Amino acid sequence: MKGKIVVNRDLCKECLLCIEFCRKGCIEAGREYNSRGYRPVTAIEEKECNGCALCALMCPEVAIEVYRDE
Repeated sequence: MKGKIVVNRDLCKECLLCIEFCRKGCIEAGREYNSRGYRPVTAIEEKECNGCALCALMCPEVAIEVYRDE
């Protein structure tokens, strides 16, 4: 099973919890600022997400959605 991580850039507050909990290392700190002055995280497309959705579960701002391919 493969997953796809989608980050809502306007909701992310740069807490970085998702990075800490991603076992596959599929998320990295962002470099560009959003409209609220935070640097939202981004999904690393080259890494293979397994769709576990731990990143989405740990996000206090509900800024991450994970979609699974079957």
